[in-house]
Amino acid sequence: MRIAMWSGPRNLSTAMMYAFAARGDCAVWDEPFYAAYLAATGIDHPMREAIIAAHEADPVRVAAACAGPNPEGKPLFYQKHMTLHMIPGFDRGFMRVCANVFLIRHPARVVASYARKRENPSLPDIGFVQQAELFDEVAGWLGHAPPVIDSADIRDNPHAALSGLCAALGIPFTEAMLRWPEGPKPFDGVWASHWYGAVHRSTGFEDPEGALPDLPDDARRLVDQALPYYERLASFRL
Repeated sequence: MRIAMWSGPRNLSTAMMYAFAARGDCAVWDEPFYAAYLAATGIDHPMREAIIAAHEADPVRVAAACAGPNPEGKPLFYQKHMTLHMIPGFDRGFMRVCANVFLIRHPARVVASYARKRENPSLPDIGFVQQAELFDEVAGWLGHAPPVIDSADIRDNPHAALSGLCAALGIPFTEAMLRWPEGPKPFDGVWASHWYGAVHRSTGFEDPEGALPDLPDDARRLVDQALPYYERLASFRL
């Protein structure tokens, strides 16, 4: 089985990748289209040139690998995708041979976290619009909503949330998904040194989050733009 997990940045996505890798029966791929996205758009991200140099930047080859044999012959292949990377012109056909799941997080938390790593994010940077579009596309061909999981639910009760997700995917849950070794992982993208500091210090999912962060006016306006997309997908969450 190929599992395509679609989220925006700063969305518990790396921790989820670590959880699936910890199963032992699952290969993982960290943001397959990141280099292709940077090369195609010319957008300036931290470590841009290093990312393009270190990772496959041809979207056709990336898509073929996403639809290809599972690495290492493992039964499961978890692909951590950023919704903003799936720009117009990139072939989405590989998605039809994947179980597509949508990982969401309240935009106030996303904006607060993202702004600490890259200044002045815009709506396209945080991926909510693209996530809703991909969700609608998948729902259209399935004839029903694909699985949606909220990072808040995962942090509130990781065992229950991941058990529910595994049930929705038709795979067994294992307690191994709740813990992983501290530090960098061999499957991390080259960008990990900039973005993954907190998750590298972790050995499992963090405790539930408190109240939503207090944000300046410009950040609140961005949250207001993203909120309808988040709320619509949240209505389908497991």
